[in-house]
Amino acid sequence: MILNSLRLFKIVRIVLKYGIDEIAMSGLRIPRTAKVIKALLFWRDLSAPRGERLRKSLEDLGPIFVKFGQVLSTRRDLMPPDIANELALLQDRVPSFDPDLAVAQITKSLGAHPDQLFASFERVPVASASIAQVHFATLKDGREAAVKVLRPGMKDTIDRDVALMKIAAGWLEFLWADGKRLKAKEVVGEFDKYLHDELDLMREAANGSQLRRNFADSDLLIVPEMYWDLCSSSVIVMERMKGIPISQIDKLQEAGVDLAKLSRDGVTIFFTQIFRDGFFHADMHPGNILVSIEPATLGRYIALDFGIVGTLNDYDKDYLSQNFLAFFQRDYKRVAEAHIESGWAPKETRVDELEAAVRACCEPIFDRPLKDISFGQVLLRLFQTSRRFNVEVQPQLVLLQKTLLNIEGLGRQLDPDLDLWKTAKPYLERWMSEQVGWRGLIDKLKAEAPRYSNIFPQLPRLAHQALSRAAEGKNNDALLVSLIAEQRATNSLLRTIVYFGIGLVAGVILAFSYVNFFMVPVV
Repeated sequence: MILNSLRLFKIVRIVLKYGIDEIAMSGLRIPRTAKVIKALLFWRDLSAPRGERLRKSLEDLGPIFVKFGQVLSTRRDLMPPDIANELALLQDRVPSFDPDLAVAQITKSLGAHPDQLFASFERVPVASASIAQVHFATLKDGREAAVKVLRPGMKDTIDRDVALMKIAAGWLEFLWADGKRLKAKEVVGEFDKYLHDELDLMREAANGSQLRRNFADSDLLIVPEMYWDLCSSSVIVMERMKGIPISQIDKLQEAGVDLAKLSRDGVTIFFTQIFRDGFFHADMHPGNILVSIEPATLGRYIALDFGIVGTLNDYDKDYLSQNFLAFFQRDYKRVAEAHIESGWAPKETRVDELEAAVRACCEPIFDRPLKDISFGQVLLRLFQTSRRFNVEVQPQLVLLQKTLLNIEGLGRQLDPDLDLWKTAKPYLERWMSEQVGWRGLIDKLKAEAPRYSNIFPQLPRLAHQALSRAAEGKNNDALLVSLIAEQRATNSLLRTIVYFGIGLVAGVILAFSYVNFFMVPVV
C-alpha cells in the first residue's frame, strides 16, 4: 500500500511537472479551472512544445506508459500532428540504460563475459525499448547477431504500475455506468499477463521461433533465427536483421520498394496470422517492423520483438471470420445475429435494431480509401452503439483490437489510397471456403485420418463394451425400481404402525380420563 501511494505520488508529480494537466484540459470548456491551476503552479517551466512534454512524461513514468504512447503514435488521425510526431520517437528511441549494466546482465545470465562469448560486442546499444535494449555482436563463427538485454528492475516497476491500474479499474467499474460492460478489471488482468510474459525473454524467443516456422515458406515475412545456446530468461541472441524501418517512407521509396504492394502484403500477413495460424504478432508498431532492401528479398516485411503475441481458439476464429465476411458483404443483419448468438449482446436484443445501428456506423466508410475515412468518428459511433445495446468487451480479444489499430495506422502511412475492404475480402472468402466448404471437409478428414486408423480396428470391441454396459444399466435400472417399490411399501407399513400406535395411546389416555372423571365415588 505504501509503495502504491509512493508510485501514485510520482505519477501526479510528473503530470504536474510536464504540464500534462494543461494539455488534457486544453480541449475542455473549463477555462477558469485551467487559470486557477496555472496560477497555483506558476513555478513550472512549460516553454517546451506540448508533444515533447507528453513524450518525456511517458518516458519518466516507465514501460507501461511508454507502450501506451507507442500505440497512440500509430493513430495520427486521432491526435494533432505535433503530438503524433513526438510519440513516434517512443518506438525505438527510449533512453537506454548503462552499457555496464547490460554487460553485467549478460555475464550473469550466460555465465561468461561478452568478450568471451562473441568475436565482437558493441557496447553502445543500437536500439532501446521500454522493456529491453539491443546490442549488435558477431558470433565466433562469423555470423552477425543482435543481443537483446532485459532492463534491470523491470518486474518491480511493472508490478507497482499494474497494481495502480487494477485500483483504477475497480474505481472505473464502481463509478462509471459503462465500467462493468467494458470489463475494465479483466482487461487490466490480460494486460498484466502479457506484460509479465514479456519479461521472460525465453518466451519471446519461443514466440519468434513459432512465427518463423509459420512463415517458413512465405515470400512476405522474414523472422530472425534464434541462437538457442545463447538464450536465457533475461538475454536472447538472434540473427541480425538488416532493413529500413517501415516508418521511413522516403528511404523505402528511394530503395525501390512498392509501397502499395507493401501495404496490401501487410493486410495479407495480418489475416494469415489471425485465421490460418491463430497466432499473431501483437506489438506491430513501426519500431518493430523493418522492410528488407536486399536484392533477393526486396520489399519483404521483417518482424522484430516477439514479447507480446496473441492466440485465438477455433471458436474465436470462426466468430471473427463470420463477422468480417458479413461486414465486407455489408450483411449487417448477420453481424447483429453473430453478436447475439455469441453472447456479446444480450439475448433479448432485437436483431433489426442492432442491424440498423451497425449499418449507420459502417456504411459511410465503404468504398473509400483510408485517407478519406475518419476512424476517430467511426470508433466514437461504434462505442456509442455498443453502450446502447450493452455489447460487452471481450478481454481475450483486447490484443487483437490493439493490433488492428497498429495495422490500420501502418496502412495509412504506407498507402492512404489503400481500399482495405477490397484487399481483405478475397482472402476471407478463400479462407471460409477452405474451412467450411468441401475443401475444408477433405482437409479435416486428412488431418484426422491417423486417429481414425487407430479407432476403426477397435470399433467391434468398443461396441460390445457399450452394449454390455447398456445391458448392465438396464438390469441396474430394474433393480432400482424394485428397491424403490419395496421402500415405498416399507414406508407405508411404518406409517400404519405409527398411526396405530398414536391412536392406541390417545385411546388409552381418553379412557383413563373418562374413568377418573365419571367413575369416582361420591362421599
